[in-house]
Amino acid sequence: MPMEDSARAACVSRTFMRSWRHHPYLILSNETLGLIDLILKNHSGTGIKTLKLDVYACSDLNACYLNDWLQIAITPTIESLTLQLPSEYEHEYDFPCSLLFGVNGNLIRHLHLNYCAFRPTVGTGCLISLTKLHLDHVCITGEELGCLLSSSLASMQLKLEYCDEIICLKIPCMLEQLSRLLTVSDCSMLRMIESQAPNLMTLDFDGDNLVQLGQSLQVKNLVMDFFDATNFLNYSVTKLPNMVPNLETLTLFSYFEMLNTPTVVAKFHHLKYLKIYMVGGDPGYDFCSLGSVLDAAPVLETFILCVIQTDMEFDPVFWDASNMRQTPEHKYKSLKNVMIFGFFSDKSLVELTCHILENATSLESIILDTVYAHGDNNSFDRCIIGPARCKCCFLLDAEILKANKGVIAIQKYIAEKVPFDVKLDVRGPCRRQCHTSEP
Repeated sequence: MPMEDSARAACVSRTFMRSWRHHPYLILSNETLGLIDLILKNHSGTGIKTLKLDVYACSDLNACYLNDWLQIAITPTIESLTLQLPSEYEHEYDFPCSLLFGVNGNLIRHLHLNYCAFRPTVGTGCLISLTKLHLDHVCITGEELGCLLSSSLASMQLKLEYCDEIICLKIPCMLEQLSRLLTVSDCSMLRMIESQAPNLMTLDFDGDNLVQLGQSLQVKNLVMDFFDATNFLNYSVTKLPNMVPNLETLTLFSYFEMLNTPTVVAKFHHLKYLKIYMVGGDPGYDFCSLGSVLDAAPVLETFILCVIQTDMEFDPVFWDASNMRQTPEHKYKSLKNVMIFGFFSDKSLVELTCHILENATSLESIILDTVYAHGDNNSFDRCIIGPARCKCCFLLDAEILKANKGVIAIQKYIAEKVPFDVKLDVRGPCRRQCHTSEP
């Protein structure tokens, strides 16, 4: 029975009220706003395990009411608390930390707060069972977050979004259970992340500004995406081998790459999966310089390059093949799978592909897709790949022309160099021509 109907039934039925007043799962939203006060004040408070209070659209919510509701709901039995408040509460409402610490917080496993200030301090207590913490548009400093994390020894997942007061994020070494994921997104003042958690395996963070990554020996999976960091690829491949030496998977988003990728001195000794998104950048960028990244990853098995540069000028298809560069020989003994999405007829991109074909001695398959869509396998918005879709993504005439030229370049310069035991998958514009129709 919906919560609104349950509350009304409780008002007229004593039997129903007795059962409903001990209901363990309370999920309240704007639709039940007029009844939230009635629902919570008529609840016994006994046995509440989950409280999800979503009042984001209620701009005139009185903080006194909110404090009363939390006082009722946060009891020693609560395990999950989600609080989504109006956006103006981010700088106006201080979450009552005292309600969480002590006996009331002993069983809390999941805490998700939106649009409020959260100010834990040294000595406020601990959340000994907390396994998942998600703070979104929350005013909290790095020191305050450190106080919380140091007392939450069971934490396994941490997600921070738009927490703009954090300058330095330090993950303490006592967080032995923090192993699944650390996600940091759009924290505008963040400048440094240092992790000493011995079992943290995955870091995923993005934002507008470059964030320095302190040495993190234990991290094996890393995703980095900084929109305003020019030449981020250049920075990453020269710094990361020393800062995160045990990486096994790496995904980089590079915007506005103006410099060719330099020779990488240090090695990614354990890197098996590398995915690079290149968005925008210098029309003269030399894709063949990416070979230096492959040189630095001796055990790399999968290489994925996504080129999203629709406004770039590119070399014509019909250049003289005799002018193609012969790059130094580097054997990629472990490389098995190569995928290039958004492939186009840039001479340096053709040269990179040929270089890989000539040096990847264990190569099993190579996908060259001249239409960039979305997803790891470019499987969305393509009817010939995703049969559930009736149309492909819409493309401008210039994009279709560019993709067709890419196919010609593959056929003319690359196809003949593919070893007989390597599977070549060339993907061009849809044969049904549904790219030309608005979805």
